[in-house]
Amino acid sequence: CKRGIHAVVYNSDVIEELSVKRLRGDNDEDGESVYGNGCSSLKSICLKELANGHSFMQLIIGSKKLQTLKLIGCVGNWDLTLGTVGKLNTLVEIHLEKVQVSDVGLVGVSKCLKLETLHLVKTPECSDAGLVAVAERCKMLKKLHIDGWRTNRIGDDGLISVAKNCPKLQELVLIAMYPTSLSLVEIASSCQGLERFALCGIGTVTDADIECLAAKCIALKKLCIKGCPVSNVGIAAFASGCPNLVKLKVRKCVKVTGEIAGWMRVRRSSLAFNFDHNQVEGLDGSGSDVGVQETTMAFPPIDNEVNLIDDSPSTSNNSNNNDNRWSMFRSKFNFVPCAFRRWTNIDTIS
Repeated sequence: CKRGIHAVVYNSDVIEELSVKRLRGDNDEDGESVYGNGCSSLKSICLKELANGHSFMQLIIGSKKLQTLKLIGCVGNWDLTLGTVGKLNTLVEIHLEKVQVSDVGLVGVSKCLKLETLHLVKTPECSDAGLVAVAERCKMLKKLHIDGWRTNRIGDDGLISVAKNCPKLQELVLIAMYPTSLSLVEIASSCQGLERFALCGIGTVTDADIECLAAKCIALKKLCIKGCPVSNVGIAAFASGCPNLVKLKVRKCVKVTGEIAGWMRVRRSSLAFNFDHNQVEGLDGSGSDVGVQETTMAFPPIDNEVNLIDDSPSTSNNSNNNDNRWSMFRSKFNFVPCAFRRWTNIDTIS
């Protein structure tokens, strides 16, 4: 099988993409002799669920035009390979999912100065130190996806470094992590170009953090909040916050109730508000609504989508009805003008 791949790759001077999945049957250790020193035309390599993925090492580091590298569920330690990819000054996208890689490998990744997209999905040996190394050198970073897998090794320090050192960041996806207000406020304050943001299974996020995002993330267009202990108080901040927000998705946040949907319709009819208050399920990278293989953050339809189209006639009676509806909502949830109630008890997501 591997020699067949070798024949295809090295007998074509136009092949640009190579994807190898679940290759079985070759257990030889002489990967270097099979794959030589790279391919002159390859721009993308994806290796998925391989037991002998290391035999592609020379192909990876020898492909001088390589722009995208995806390693998904491949057996073995990948620190050595990633430690040398810094020689490839063409790499702009790296996906690491369910592979053995540590901060040593991330230091190698940090040498890719043109890196724009990085996915770290269920890589439990990666910590804040590795992410800081990437953030401090990869100034062109635009998209960052992290599934912490509840290992609590990547948190405030790494995210604060990203916020301070990556001014071009446009998309941030955080799954199953434990960031606090320290990093979330820094992200909201420093990432002025952030357009897409997802918080999935973040048991430490509070209403105050969400209100901070609403107040400071001026460029934000799409926001997904799933399985977080936020309430109507935090969601209500988007009635006037984030002026460029076009889509807000709230799923499985048990403190957010149906009343907020009607209230948001009155206050901000142009916002597409997808709401589902089903019970919280186990959250991880595969269970999130943000596909780890996508380069842009997805917001697929859900069962209880709320279509917020303001079709009410503009009459004085209707205006009075809206005022009465707002008064009832404010009374029910104890809203105080200009100062929303903060939640102090944080529920963790099991």
